[in-house]
Amino acid sequence: MATPRADRPALACRRILICRPEPEASRLARAFEIQGADVRCLPLLVREPLPETPEQRTLLLDLDRFSHVIVVSPYAAQRLLEALNTWWPQLPVGIRWYAVGAGTARVLTRQGLSVRRPAAGWTSEQLLALPSLQRIDGDRVLLARGQEGRELIRETLSARGAQVTTLPLYRRRCPDYPADVLAQRLGHFDPDAVVTLSGETLNNLIALCAKSGHNLYDKLLVVPAERVARAARDAGFRHTCVPAGLADPDIVSAVADCLQRGPDGAGTDK
Repeated sequence: MATPRADRPALACRRILICRPEPEASRLARAFEIQGADVRCLPLLVREPLPETPEQRTLLLDLDRFSHVIVVSPYAAQRLLEALNTWWPQLPVGIRWYAVGAGTARVLTRQGLSVRRPAAGWTSEQLLALPSLQRIDGDRVLLARGQEGRELIRETLSARGAQVTTLPLYRRRCPDYPADVLAQRLGHFDPDAVVTLSGETLNNLIALCAKSGHNLYDKLLVVPAERVARAARDAGFRHTCVPAGLADPDIVSAVADCLQRGPDGAGTDK
């Protein structure tokens, strides 16, 4: 096999399908294109802010009564800070702020907050292993998240004795693409890799394959964690890739590495 030229982009002539929400999809697409990839975006998750309710307003005004505030995603962090800006020109002190991953932490730290997050990783399980979340019997915890989602954080902290209040800030839904749009996005585009960075996006991809007849099960599937990789393999996807991080450069690097190593270098059912 010929050795690629040193100046050849890492993903030249590779085709990448990105299924994450906007604007993250377009931002990631640019990172792939810099490495020579042919990219198409087909977001399979849309986020819509929830209107403020009296209950939500009460929680925001009572922010200083919470000992811990946990934020599950960058989008949740953005929505929370925008809402708090209305009622708290200066955020109260003494609250421990938590982020599930580095991207969420960056959004919060830009507002001057000191944020606790897992030293390595970005999963709920890793967040729950933080020492400051072990002995929290009687502590009040505010969990900023979407309208629906995994219940692991809430259930685990409640089992540890915490009083956990969920603050839903947005809803998620799967867009219903007309057949002509799917034909335009997927028609003769045979991707080498498909990027799905949440379990919900994976489920929507499975539904899309069943509805549209497009078979993507033999493509490299990029997922955020081994938990989602197992679910993908259980659903029939043969090759999975879990990046070392969820920043755009980490995702691009992982895809380039997995594609270069071939199917046996990715997670497979053997």
